Amino acid sequence: MFPAEIHPIPYSTAKHMGQLSSNSLRLGLEFASDVDFWGCALNNPTLGAAGAWCVRAIVLACAAGVMGACSTNEPNETVVKIAFIDPLSGPLGDQGREQLQRWQGLAQAHNAQAATTGIRFEVVGFDNRGSPQESVNTLKVVVDQGFRYVVQGSHSGVAQPILETLNRHNTRSPGREAIYLNDAVLAPAPSNEPCSPWHLRVDADSGSKAQALAWLLRDRPDIRHVFLINPNNAQGQQLASHFKAAIARHRPDVLIVGDGFYPLGREPAFDAALGQIQSSGAHAVVSGLLGADLAAWVQAQHRAGLKLPVFMFDAALRDRPDAMATVPNAEVYLIAAQHSGLELLGRAMAQAQSTEPSKVLPVLNRPSGLWVSRWQSTPDQRFVLLAHVPAERLSRPETCVVQRP
Repeated sequence: MFPAEIHPIPYSTAKHMGQLSSNSLRLGLEFASDVDFWGCALNNPTLGAAGAWCVRAIVLACAAGVMGACSTNEPNETVVKIAFIDPLSGPLGDQGREQLQRWQGLAQAHNAQAATTGIRFEVVGFDNRGSPQESVNTLKVVVDQGFRYVVQGSHSGVAQPILETLNRHNTRSPGREAIYLNDAVLAPAPSNEPCSPWHLRVDADSGSKAQALAWLLRDRPDIRHVFLINPNNAQGQQLASHFKAAIARHRPDVLIVGDGFYPLGREPAFDAALGQIQSSGAHAVVSGLLGADLAAWVQAQHRAGLKLPVFMFDAALRDRPDAMATVPNAEVYLIAAQHSGLELLGRAMAQAQSTEPSKVLPVLNRPSGLWVSRWQSTPDQRFVLLAHVPAERLSRPETCVVQRP
């Protein structure tokens, strides 16, 4: 099914690797069901104009089944505060809250080993309401409050203002620098202009993912007609454009028989697109929809009886087995990285033997290449790794070349 260059993985090995790659998340979710998280929804007057709705989770290490309650911080443990700035209310609130919970679950799994690592992560969510200005105001406040690591990923329009504001802060405040972890923004811009050594892209951009999928389809001669479903924003437009360019290069015989765009986060009705797909003779669907919209599309396609493969780019659905459980035997593929931002951060801190951003940044890197995984409904509902696409197959020119401190 896959070209030789993509390095297929035997199913038994892929299944084992899939269990390992998702182990920390599984552990975090298990703890989340057993441990009483305490949180708050409050109007924090210290946020001023940001007016952010703060969802706070002080993530404590609990050895489930061994200790009856969460322990207090040990004297030799360093607490690393991470500010999660994304929509936690409104149309994209569900997606933002899910991603916040994912970070909290991963942090909790890491914190269970805090006695060994010496590092305890504290993840705090701030609602930016999807607004660039709210995001900038919130960023200024959290940096003043001592947060040195910032996570954002749901909106490309928010990424640039955050990056520009962080650049100015780090230039003016040596010794108080902060790092921006770009969790899921698919737009290529943050990796190009404006250049910043303080930015780390956790997942690949839309151009790289489109290249990976187009290369994958080289060995799928049964797929000759493709229907595109994307959010009606800059990110969706870019993804559609990148895929068209990549497929023209790797599979010029493939025809784009539909190009649909839908309002992001508004639970769009897909009836018209489903009808177009049925009449177009499409052999596959390529989608850049996000979160709940993507899950709704997969479910709608299943209800319509369209047994077509769906190729998607939003890794958030990997954390939603409940959304996929209603579509048994669906042929759904995910093109995404298999690591989390917190895993990269913990690894870099261990290598640097420090939690200071200026010391962590030089060794904070994202593994090269992308992974292709497929939804498996039985016996264990999850995405199973199938193949690795090496970095040389994803190479695209970048205008941003920076020297890290």
